[in-house]
Amino acid sequence: MKLLVFSDSHGDVRHMARAVEQNRPDMVLHLGDINGDLQALRRKFPELPMEWVYGNCDGRRTDLPEERVLEVAGQKILMMHGHSRRVKMGIGAAVWAAREAGADILLFGHTHEPVCEYEAGLWILNPGTIRGGWSGATYGVLSLEGEEIGCCLMKEE
Repeated sequence: MKLLVFSDSHGDVRHMARAVEQNRPDMVLHLGDINGDLQALRRKFPELPMEWVYGNCDGRRTDLPEERVLEVAGQKILMMHGHSRRVKMGIGAAVWAAREAGADILLFGHTHEPVCEYEAGLWILNPGTIRGGWSGATYGVLSLEGEEIGCCLMKEE
């Protein structure tokens, strides 16, 4: 199963749409600062399953969770934007939350800095910002096949 992971789109749908067209994922996960972008993406790809959380630029959304745990292809994923765990000051609190939840994968955004690493049994992925910025428009790809997890960062030109 292939998952595309986006964060911090801040009103820009074009890079997400192009990434979906190029990668043909089974699911999209968005980590916040959406501003309605995922609804626009959903209209373009209505059959594609999408899950999301809200970010600090989404206002105080009561219809969206701040954090959520998903089970996808037998893997437990903790999704968050990261502002509530103060990830700009370090990711320790987010990692602790993932370990406490029994997650195999931690997904967070907020910093706009892409990261994909494996740390003592936990995959940690920050896809950066799909809107683009100093590191370009970046996103993450997760590959879930049985017990195997693949993680990589991609740059949209």
